[in-house]
Amino acid sequence: MPLTARKVETVKEPGMYGDGAGLYLRVGPTGAKSWILRTVVHGKRRELGLGGQSWVSLAEAREEARKLRKVAREGGDPDTVRKRETLTFWEAAEKVHAGLLPTWKNAKHAETWLQTVRTHAKPAFGNRPIETVGTADVLAILTPIWTEKHETAKRLRQRLGTIFDWARGAGHYPGENPINGLKKALPNVKHRADHMASMPWQDVPAFVSELRERDSMSSRCLEFIILTAVRSGEARGARWSEIDFDKATWTVPAERMKRGLPHRVPLSDQALEVLAKVKGMDADLVFPSPTRANSRQARPLSVMAFKPILRRMKREDVTVHGFRSSFRDWASECAHAPREVAEAALSHATGNSVEQAYARSDLFERRCLLMDRWGKYVAERNAKLVRIA
Repeated sequence: MPLTARKVETVKEPGMYGDGAGLYLRVGPTGAKSWILRTVVHGKRRELGLGGQSWVSLAEAREEARKLRKVAREGGDPDTVRKRETLTFWEAAEKVHAGLLPTWKNAKHAETWLQTVRTHAKPAFGNRPIETVGTADVLAILTPIWTEKHETAKRLRQRLGTIFDWARGAGHYPGENPINGLKKALPNVKHRADHMASMPWQDVPAFVSELRERDSMSSRCLEFIILTAVRSGEARGARWSEIDFDKATWTVPAERMKRGLPHRVPLSDQALEVLAKVKGMDADLVFPSPTRANSRQARPLSVMAFKPILRRMKREDVTVHGFRSSFRDWASECAHAPREVAEAALSHATGNSVEQAYARSDLFERRCLLMDRWGKYVAERNAKLVRIA
């Protein structure tokens, strides 16, 4: 009985699973899955590897098996034919990027993923057959940037590793992934966490008071970000259809959330006041950009919309994202909110994988109280410090 895509994905028991016409899915002792073609070449029984299941789909394996069986029937050697079908490193990089593209939500990440490889690897060995690129070649492009641009170099190393993993699985790279031999060849770089510049929570009410004197869409959006403790992109993309005024709740859809899960945001009276000020500006977007597209359709505020405000307020020492940290510090130091409630307000996962599996509640009712207190605190310069039970 032929294999199905579901069978291929779910089978875990080690063994050989036939699809017909000599094509098999091999499941190893560790659970690794790969495609094998059993055929006769020049009168001798041969097993040909067609690549790992994670990189080669069932349909692709069937197509490749069909081509190789045809070569064998006509008296040729499938291995010789495959070796002639060489792939350059850059062609492999583009194939991997195209395969990963549907899995990414962030368009900027998708663009920078390939741009990093294009900038650093393509000039060095992009036009060479990928099987000729070795550890020394990869080391030569990583070494100059490893200490000076360490984060970029780490991302490049990871992306190169993904490309070579795909090439091995697809049968284009015969040896071990060259990235695996780099660990001892590159120096250790001490990691220093770069935290987003944030404002002390004690200064937030005065800042918001001054912000309210500014009449612009970006000012209202920034005020809303501070009151709801959400990320910039979540607020800039807010739509009226996501807001339930009767329940004072804003539900951010999964596709705009970093964790890929819907997030309910309790709206304090102060947050609702901000929405009242911008209602009617656009039928769809809550915070539309003053500049419109050629189609005259409204578009969200730019990620750069808040920099001019901070500059005019002489607060270039802080970032928009940093206000989430201000809220978190206030929740801990002033409101004494339980850690899991404060983290849930920021849409952060807490605990290990087991704890997360059992933590089904989003603690919404408790977060309503916390966000109500935060709204009142932000709204008054001399707000009382309120402890959350």
